[in-house]
Amino acid sequence: MKAFFDTSVLMAAVREADHRHEISYKRLMQFAPQEAACAAHSLAELYAALTGMKPPLRLRPEQAELLLEHFKTSLHCISLTADEVLQTIHRTAALKLPGGIIYDALILACARKIQAEQIYTWNVKHFQMVAPDLAERIVTP
Repeated sequence: MKAFFDTSVLMAAVREADHRHEISYKRLMQFAPQEAACAAHSLAELYAALTGMKPPLRLRPEQAELLLEHFKTSLHCISLTADEVLQTIHRTAALKLPGGIIYDALILACARKIQAEQIYTWNVKHFQMVAPDLAERIVTP
């Protein structure tokens, strides 16, 4: 698997109003479905973000659902087992990183699981802090 996409890139790719839209969208479209992946739980994060925005940017649940169905077919959606989640928690705790950064760590665990060559995110600093061993692969689109 060549490319792994963080939720932040997927979000920017679908929101034309986002100043990072064009570059995120182009990077996403650069890869064939068999070459690109995301964390399965990124679909839930996208749903929450897209349906939770203030009007007029907010999508109706059925609109978000259709969009997420598209992502499911155009990206490999990687899930973690309970053991893999606990391993990620252990790794994050060993780095003494508290709070919500665990969600970045879980996304990176999915990227690690498939041995992604490049991990695209708009949150490079946090991702590199969570996974110093993957730092060279973590880039912006």
